[in-house]
Amino acid sequence: MVKEKQTMEKTAIGRGAGREVQLAPHELIVTKTDPSGHITYANRVFMRVAGYAEHQLLGKPHNLIRHPDMPRGAYRLMWQTLQAGHEFFALVKNATADGNYYWVLANVTPDYDPQGRLQGYYSVRRPPSRAAIAAIEPIYAEMRKIEASQGKAAAPDASRDWLLALLAEKGCSYQDFILGLNADVLKAKGVTG
Repeated sequence: MVKEKQTMEKTAIGRGAGREVQLAPHELIVTKTDPSGHITYANRVFMRVAGYAEHQLLGKPHNLIRHPDMPRGAYRLMWQTLQAGHEFFALVKNATADGNYYWVLANVTPDYDPQGRLQGYYSVRRPPSRAAIAAIEPIYAEMRKIEASQGKAAAPDASRDWLLALLAEKGCSYQDFILGLNADVLKAKGVTG
């Protein structure tokens, strides 16, 4: 327990810089959570890339791997989409246990039992295109800037609203924008037609 606490404290301290860890083109990260976002399953790829042992993940909030470069507004949009019963696609920068980071194209889907009751969420992540990362980084930077100028409670909504207005100007949803940025990667994997 003490060792686990020390590991998590080191993680919290070392989340700024670090080097990028890249998934191999064929690798998929898979996790499942309960309805409140606590991890109930993590595949071996996730454990290896994120740098956590299974016992350090199970029962922990999935935001354990949240990187400070990720705007809170992106997560606000994700939770609102999921709570409306829809799947969510996003480009996400995650932190590893040792202070490094990795980018993923994430697909998060609500998981229902046969009676239609929410059991949790199922997430599959794959390597995104490098062009997608280059396109999203300045958007996320602007969202973080907006969040820094707002009060803590208002920050996620303010940056989410800015993002949605930006995408409305482009005539697309966040999901369409993310999938469009990664069209080549998804087509090469046979995910899209």
